[in-house]
Amino acid sequence: MNIDSITNGFVIDHITAGRGMRIYELLGLDNLDCSVAIIKNVTSKKLGKKDIIKVDADIEIDFDVIGYVDPGITINIIRNCERVDKLSVELPEKLTNVIKCKNPRCITTTEQEINHVFKLTDRENGVYRCMYCETKAK
Repeated sequence: MNIDSITNGFVIDHITAGRGMRIYELLGLDNLDCSVAIIKNVTSKKLGKKDIIKVDADIEIDFDVIGYVDPGITINIIRNCERVDKLSVELPEKLTNVIKCKNPRCITTTEQEINHVFKLTDRENGVYRCMYCETKAK
């Protein structure tokens, strides 16, 4: 397998095996007009197996989405073919329009203009609750 190096962009590394496609979809990477590589089930000393996403474009990414899906991820920022920064993500305190409330009585169900906002209520177990009705997500 031959995957080109990145000139300017980022590498999302240490993704738990099988979660790469979910991150790809939530970040909307399918809408980009640049090289995007999703590498699944790569051998990893740390995780056993992992997924990797490489994006050859200098774009803004939503760290909250990445932290919500898999808080153990690292992001390598690439400029001129060299890593210039390495970032770690964790569970965000608040999520806006990443997940939707499942409660049919919640105001977000009837009022389409209202953002779906969830707050982290249990960091240890990764539990989020709707800001409006307190319904548990996940």
